[in-house]
Amino acid sequence: MKLSTRSRAAVLSTALASTLALAACGAANESEASSGGSDSGSGSSAAELSGDLVGAGASSQQAAMEAWQAGFEGEYPDVQFSYDPAGSGAGREQFIDGRADFAGSDAALDEEELTAAQERCGGGEVFELPNYISPIAVIFNLEGVDQLNLSPDVIARIFTGQITTWNDPAIAEANPDAELPDTAITPVHRADDSGTTDNFTDYLFQAAGDVWTAEPDGVWPLPGGEAANGTSGVVGVVESTAGAVTYADASRAGELGVANVGVGSEFVAPSAEAAAAVVENSPAVEGRGEYDFAIEVNRQTEGSGEYPIVLVSYHVGCVEYDDQSTADNVKAFMTYVVSEDGQQAAADNAGNAPISDTLREQAQGAVDAITAAG
Repeated sequence: MKLSTRSRAAVLSTALASTLALAACGAANESEASSGGSDSGSGSSAAELSGDLVGAGASSQQAAMEAWQAGFEGEYPDVQFSYDPAGSGAGREQFIDGRADFAGSDAALDEEELTAAQERCGGGEVFELPNYISPIAVIFNLEGVDQLNLSPDVIARIFTGQITTWNDPAIAEANPDAELPDTAITPVHRADDSGTTDNFTDYLFQAAGDVWTAEPDGVWPLPGGEAANGTSGVVGVVESTAGAVTYADASRAGELGVANVGVGSEFVAPSAEAAAAVVENSPAVEGRGEYDFAIEVNRQTEGSGEYPIVLVSYHVGCVEYDDQSTADNVKAFMTYVVSEDGQQAAADNAGNAPISDTLREQAQGAVDAITAAG
C-alpha cells in the first residue's frame, strides 16, 4: 500500500453546548485519573499550564476537535488553543515548518515528510497517533433516494466518469427496489491536498484496480467533475446540486443519501462500528519509530461487517520539543484526546469510532514520552 503525501452522524448544533460541557467534565475527570493529565512531566502542576497550543490540518476532525478543545480548555483555561482546519496537507506543512505544534492528518507521513518532520523535531522521534477513526461515506443528492448499494467497481466507474446517469444498469442491478431517475451524475472531489482524498483513492486503487488505475494521492488525480476546498466545500456542492456525489467524512452526510459499499457478498453501511472493525484487522506500517503507529488499512477486506473506506486520522507531533511549555501543552492535550472521556466526547459530537483499548495504550505510551530538550 502506498501512503502518499496527497490523501451519518451530523453535528447537532442544538446539542453542542451540552456535549462540550460533558467534554470539559471528562477532561477534569481524566486529569485526576491519569498521571499524564495531572503531571505534565516538568515537575509543575498541569493546572498551571499556560501559553499557546497551535494545531492545524484535517478538516475531517473539526467536529471532534470542537469537543476536544472544549474539554481541554475546561481543564486548562490559561492555554490559548487554536486549530486551523486547513486540510491534511497544509497541516503537515505547518507542523514541519514550525508554524504548528502538532498536525491533524488523514494520511500518515510519507518517507520524505517523515525525514523533514524528524529534522523539525531536532533530529528526534515523531509520534503519529491514530486518534480519529471514521468511515468516509459516498454521499449523493438524489430526490427520493436515501441509500444505494454500490460495488467498488461501480464507485470507481462513477468517479472516473464512465457511469454518467443514476439509472445506469450497473447501479440498477444492485438496487432493484429503488426508483432511479435518469439524472446526470456530477462527481465532486476535493480541490485541496486532502487526506480524505488520499484514503478514498487508496480504496479505489486497491478494491477496484481494474477500473481505477491512478495511484493513491491526496491531490485528485483525474480531470473533470466539480471541485471544492475542504469537507464543507464538497458537501455544500452536493447539497446544492441535484445528481451530485462526493466522498466525505460520514459525520457530515446530514440529510444526503448514503451508499452501502460492497464487501464480499454484503453491502455494508458506513458506521463507526464497521470502521473500527476494519482498523482492528489492519496491520501497522513497517519500519516506523517507537512512537509511530501508522496503519495500513485493509481496503480489500471481505470480513463481515467491516467497512473499508475508512479514514484513520492522525495527530502528528514531536516526542521532544524545543521548550517545556510546548511539550507540557501538547502532552496534556494528547492525554485528554486519547482518554476514554476524550474519545467519547468526540464520538458524541462527530459520530466517529472511539479508538480501541489497544490503540489507547499505545498512544498513551507515546504521550508519556513527550518531553522538552535540555
